[in-house]
Amino acid sequence: MSADAANKNFTLVIDAGHGGHDTGACGAISKEKNLTLKFALAFGKLVEQNCPDVKVVYTRKTDKFVELYRRAEIANQAKADLFISVHINALPGKRVARGFQTYTLGTSKRTGKRTGVLENLEVAKRENSVIYLEKDYRQRYKGYDPNSPESNIMFEFVQDKNMENSVELAKYMQRYVCQATGRQDMGAQQDNLAVLRWSSMPGCLIELGFISTRDEEQYMNSKAAEGQYACGIFNAFQAYTSRSEERRVGKECRS
Repeated sequence: MSADAANKNFTLVIDAGHGGHDTGACGAISKEKNLTLKFALAFGKLVEQNCPDVKVVYTRKTDKFVELYRRAEIANQAKADLFISVHINALPGKRVARGFQTYTLGTSKRTGKRTGVLENLEVAKRENSVIYLEKDYRQRYKGYDPNSPESNIMFEFVQDKNMENSVELAKYMQRYVCQATGRQDMGAQQDNLAVLRWSSMPGCLIELGFISTRDEEQYMNSKAAEGQYACGIFNAFQAYTSRSEERRVGKECRS
């Protein structure tokens, strides 16, 4: 560890979802893996420029495949204070949806309503399905099947403190990202996402928008979106860290 890193008192891990042969969701003109990397790096750059007390760790900075367990492992080994995973949403067929969502670890209320567990569980299945692309996934995940209802039991034991902090972070994400980007607020949700379950610190998974909806995909590919999303996520991060500090570690970003 460098002397500079040793002086930092807060460690943030930024996770760009998917990568390499795992493209994630695909739209008409782009792939999720490329968009998540772009926004993750833009957010990280803002933190590095404005927050001298924060050490930033990336799970990937290039187009490479990183296993789900390894993403959590990177955060755990870094003794991270916060984990933020960046993703892009999608719907099958010709279904259209717009908006920004934040997911934290937890068990969804099984209401069966459109905004309840049925919709949330589909996101969990899609994000966790990358497990199938890993070698020896059956041994490493001890038989976990992202499509099996029984496997959700694995995710029911959450740390109360981390969950409370994660929920608070999610609320900031919804407020500041929607404010910066003008995206529809689809709310903060809880679900059993593997990349959050295997990390031992507060964190969230953000779904920036729907790559399957043409105008949202076009927006996410614009230059303006890069700065606006980065500022929104940064301001949410600032609000979260300032809660337990006497002063902010950097100035609020203006998109």
